[in-house]
Amino acid sequence: MNKFYNETLHRLKTTVNELEVEADCSIQRIEAVILLIVECLSELKEYVLKTGFSDEDEEIRFFKHQKPTIVAKLIYYNAVYKIEAKRPYGGKEVLEEYFNKELSKLKRFFDNNMAFYSYYRTDSTYLDHTYFVRGKHNVQLSLDTFYFLKPTTVFPLPTITK
Repeated sequence: MNKFYNETLHRLKTTVNELEVEADCSIQRIEAVILLIVECLSELKEYVLKTGFSDEDEEIRFFKHQKPTIVAKLIYYNAVYKIEAKRPYGGKEVLEEYFNKELSKLKRFFDNNMAFYSYYRTDSTYLDHTYFVRGKHNVQLSLDTFYFLKPTTVFPLPTITK
């Protein structure tokens, strides 16, 4: 699993770096990066479904550390895409107001998911079997974070329409 994951992540990083350098149009570059990440997640999903995990520790490592590394890129580029796509025309004040509102939305997301965010950032392990093992869903835990990280969800694949 580690070898496949490392090769996939390396290939993704290399391709994203090439796109960052080459493309002129910000929105089109971001769309291309998002599609690459979605493709990468699909490859990982296919591999996991085909090979499975050797044990529960490998499953936890995948869903706690490996998959989130790639999903974080998807979340980032998706947020940037939405912000840039809705960016208003106008002067400094209009843009400053817009970006402050977007920043408030991001802060609200982190505030709403503080328990999971703190758990994850402090490298806690006492809930790993609940958060990162398939089939251990707990409704009482924050559902917002589960959309992207819970192993029972099928790798969320956003669609981009032109």
